[in-house]
Amino acid sequence: MKKTEKPAKEPNSTRLRRQSPKNSRKKPRSGIKKRGKKISRDGIKALALAGGLIILSALISLAVIMTHSGVNKITRTKPAAPDYELPVPVHIAEEQPAPLPEEPQVVPVRYPVTVTPVPEKPVITVSVQPPVATNPVPAAIPAAPPQRPVENRGALVFVIDDAGNNLAELEPFLDFPGPLTIAVLPGLPHSAEAARRIRAAGKEVFLHQPMEALGGQAPGPGAIYSGMTVEEIRVILKRNVAEVGPVAGINNHQGSKITMDEQMMETVLAFCAENGLHFLDSRTTAETVTPVVAKRLGMKIGERDVFIDNEQSKAAIVSSISGGLKRAQERGGAVMIGHTWSPQLAPSIKELYPELTKQGYSFISASAMISSLVK
Repeated sequence: MKKTEKPAKEPNSTRLRRQSPKNSRKKPRSGIKKRGKKISRDGIKALALAGGLIILSALISLAVIMTHSGVNKITRTKPAAPDYELPVPVHIAEEQPAPLPEEPQVVPVRYPVTVTPVPEKPVITVSVQPPVATNPVPAAIPAAPPQRPVENRGALVFVIDDAGNNLAELEPFLDFPGPLTIAVLPGLPHSAEAARRIRAAGKEVFLHQPMEALGGQAPGPGAIYSGMTVEEIRVILKRNVAEVGPVAGINNHQGSKITMDEQMMETVLAFCAENGLHFLDSRTTAETVTPVVAKRLGMKIGERDVFIDNEQSKAAIVSSISGGLKRAQERGGAVMIGHTWSPQLAPSIKELYPELTKQGYSFISASAMISSLVK
């Protein structure tokens, strides 16, 4: 029989190394044994992370407890928001401070000042009844003397002839502040437009009817000549009134020969009466029969007192107007005739207007003056 070979004995050094308690506690390379189980490095990391999360949760809980216990109350400020994301949204209610005892309110100011309450303004009630004087005026202060009424020195009628030749010459008269009567010639390029502008400016329009003169001057289109029949005169007047109308009345342009003829003037005045028109005699001749005919027909007419621009300088115009003022004081009114082509006329009467009204002169239209006359 073959003998079973016994394993060779290990050297004593090897046995001692295995039996040494120091060597028995040495970690193996692949891991360690704990309670009979092998734990890897990844497991150790997981355990460490779990421990960190536990510690973090504990810190958060501690912060919540400190917030409710009044830790933030000391600093009066909110804790800074953590730079990590909570697993579950947590609402941290800020603790309301305990109410302080009531104290008088003080307005914060930068500098020490004394605040004085401003009394409310009283409500002022306006009464239509005159207030009763509680403090009479001392006798030493004399009362203001009553203002004397302005003396009425007479009515002034300014008639501006020859409109219709030039619209630019007409414009300065349209903004005159007082009443004006402007007479428009018929049959001219600007006759109808001139009349329209005069009415639009609130001034009075007359037909400046051309009539034959003694000197043989051409009176212009639409004129009345001696030797015309009654019907011819009426046709001319009707046509001219329609062109520049509506008009308040008629005055003659030139016409010294016609105004000396009673039959001719009777036809003219009868036409005016039938159509409700006033007539103003320009008195181009001292031998006019118009007032006599008017009286026979029972009509009131106006008559020119002064031509104010026979000389067209400003000094001459003002002097002529002064003569008209004297007539107004003597007779209660004066009719003054000028012309649109006189360059100094409009500025002169505009300049005089405020002073004349202040002195007691009134400005009226030609139709108003004629209507006020006594037959």
